[in-house]
Amino acid sequence: MDDVDRAILHQLQLDARLSNVELAERVRLSPSPCLRRVRNLESAGVILGYHAEVDPAAVGLGFQVLVHANMGVKNQAIIEAFEARVREIDQILECRRMFGDPDYLLWVVAEDAEDYERLYMSDLASLPGVARMNSQITMKTIKKTTGFPLADS
Repeated sequence: MDDVDRAILHQLQLDARLSNVELAERVRLSPSPCLRRVRNLESAGVILGYHAEVDPAAVGLGFQVLVHANMGVKNQAIIEAFEARVREIDQILECRRMFGDPDYLLWVVAEDAEDYERLYMSDLASLPGVARMNSQITMKTIKKTTGFPLADS
């Protein structure tokens, strides 16, 4: 990956809706080579997809919770069952298996505290292998970045 690829990625992270012509202008390429590079980045798995960023409050999911989950049993079957069940719960936006403590971090969204309590009691509390959970409620989001720092462009 060279500086031009990084510039392309940087521009697409800023605005994935750019036309190929606009993108080419911003990275100082002609459209054909620019499109080739984008396609190569897609086929190489560098660009994983394109999406719209949605305001959670605007869709009624402004209550955000960071859940720390510690496992009581850490064998392969339990871990696989836990992770499979997590994938099925739509309100868990992200789950990361961690080194150290906690074993897992989960980003969860809900309508409000009551909705989160329902989710906790119906789904989170019964996740396989969990010995302890700790919920931290987001007071205010100070910074949220969806892109990686790639270029000075």
